Amino acid sequence: MSAIQDRYAGAVMNTFGPPALALVRGEGAHVWDADGKEYVDLLAGIAVNALGHAHPALVEAVTTQLSTLGHVSNFFATEPQVSLAERLVALLGWGDDARVFLSNSGAEANEAALKLTRRTGRTRLVAAEGSFHGRTMGALALTSKAAYREPFEPLPGDVTFVPYDDVAALEAAVDETVAAVVLEPIQGEAGVVVPSADYLAAAQRIAHDHGALLWLDEVQTGIARTGAWFGHQLLDGVEPDVVTLAKGLGGGIPIGATVARGAAATLLQPGNHGTTFGGNPVACAAALAVLDAIVADDLLVATSARGDQLASLLAKQAGVVEVTGAGLMRGAELDGPYAPHAVVAARAAGFILNATGPTRLRFVPPLVISTEDLDALGHALPQILDDARSAAQETP
Repeated sequence: MSAIQDRYAGAVMNTFGPPALALVRGEGAHVWDADGKEYVDLLAGIAVNALGHAHPALVEAVTTQLSTLGHVSNFFATEPQVSLAERLVALLGWGDDARVFLSNSGAEANEAALKLTRRTGRTRLVAAEGSFHGRTMGALALTSKAAYREPFEPLPGDVTFVPYDDVAALEAAVDETVAAVVLEPIQGEAGVVVPSADYLAAAQRIAHDHGALLWLDEVQTGIARTGAWFGHQLLDGVEPDVVTLAKGLGGGIPIGATVARGAAATLLQPGNHGTTFGGNPVACAAALAVLDAIVADDLLVATSARGDQLASLLAKQAGVVEVTGAGLMRGAELDGPYAPHAVVAARAAGFILNATGPTRLRFVPPLVISTEDLDALGHALPQILDDARSAAQETP
């Protein structure tokens, strides 16, 4: 254990448990720990580091902006703030009736969206079982896992949870009291759960039939993660009213965005919401650099190709019974409860993996990951999974 890890417990609140590693440097899809060991990073800061680590374009954009103008508050406008808002609207394919609220994280983006829905005059929301929308009080109210919610109840209501990918359940739950239906195009924290191809379109129809908004949480699926700019764009005819973003948008610099269109874009007026750091020119410059690099480096195409490679190598592994997802957002269901042991075995082999449950691994590497890195993972996984099974059997 490194000196950094030793000091951690004496200085940092114990909200995450003991850190597995102390990381000190990164480059591309690789990171190094305090002992100098190198790892292929298949977690990317939980789907955040879209361009990997120390990408030159991101470093230059942040450095240049910080040397020019670092922070001014939202009493004033800056070019990066306005350009980013315009860019996000354009990437969504929306028109002049769309507006953007910039914040610092996915949870904050979802808080803003939740407040927006309250301005409809309705208070009920319908969310999905297995959902994760953040840990602030409003976002937590939309997150289905009881262990996250119960210590902090009562939470802002009124939220109805329905099974994910169940159109009949949505039909039964949504009525004229519902302000919005809130869904992830692919559920990330649940283990990369992909709904049926017609589910989001059905959710849109049901919401609009009852005068409710369709709000898609694209915090994890957005910004090219699935091989499209936004996960819902993989499907025809899905046009949400509200989209929330974060994670990959800043490539590691904290930023979130709430994008709304039509009547939904006018619901938050002066005094209804605010943020000190949201829309910060440095964060916005970082986000613009990420978007530019995705285009310049053709990462939409690369993400689809590398995603197919990743899905194929996972499907060939003994013990993997299901592979889900799109692009570089993939889930692997194992044939036993040894996913956490696989994470430990992978670290020993030089790979950073993530388990979302006892039997589920999630792979969300940087979009710049190479074919060689994925080939190395494919060669290493049989031994990693074998070691994990053995460790699980030895655990009392």
